[in-house]
Amino acid sequence: MATIVFLHAHPDDEASSTSGTIALAARAGHRVVVVFATNGDHGEVPSDLAEGETTVDRRHLEAARAAEIVGTARVVWLGYSDSGMQGWEGNNDPSSFHQADLDEAAGRLAAVLDEEDADVLVGYDWHGNYGHPDHLKVHAVAYRAAALATRRPRVLEATMNRDAGRALRNGLIAQGVPDPGWDPDGPGDDGNGLGMPEVQIHFRVDVSRMLDLKRAALACHASQTSDVGAMLSMPEELFSGFLGVEWFREHGRPIGMTDGLPF
Repeated sequence: MATIVFLHAHPDDEASSTSGTIALAARAGHRVVVVFATNGDHGEVPSDLAEGETTVDRRHLEAARAAEIVGTARVVWLGYSDSGMQGWEGNNDPSSFHQADLDEAAGRLAAVLDEEDADVLVGYDWHGNYGHPDHLKVHAVAYRAAALATRRPRVLEATMNRDAGRALRNGLIAQGVPDPGWDPDGPGDDGNGLGMPEVQIHFRVDVSRMLDLKRAALACHASQTSDVGAMLSMPEELFSGFLGVEWFREHGRPIGMTDGLPF
């Protein structure tokens, strides 16, 4: 059995992009650790905060509940502030993940890798799937941390399949389903389309039998009403089509797709 560490930028990113794989891995006997780079403090402020409770407190609580649902064994917080979207003032905050010294941030993650004697580290693709500053930093920090770790883990990149997303969107529109409002080829925060072309992706993980758990994990992040709420309100066909498969790339691996868990 392996120990797999997932590095995510913000609480709720793990639920939308890799919670199905986490659930499958945990149920296969692997130890799964989720590390959040930021506290998600630029998320939406919940309207029902208790006296003395902060948005960060709530997001930590939501992440813990989601972890319990999918079988995550440990949750770790690197402690950086959320940098916000491209161009936001938070991008320049000295405490933000975006501004963090690469070796310092990677050192924090490497310490977790060493504590866990990690076999695998999962980060994001080269442009963080859509160009968010914190997602871009996840990519760089993951590779640097793997190099700093005593036992260098194998590194995988969680990504999105741009071709599959396009086919899903076009197929639904052809069936008369209203335009879902997202275009995988449209420019993300960095001007690129979502994720990567299929030819550059190596692992297809069918998480359809974990969709109830994935939906429940997403629902734990209830404070994020815009993003998470939009996903949870998707028609079932769109939800399963968009979130029923999770995709991973491995740098240096020959071209070719493999079905199943990548570890």
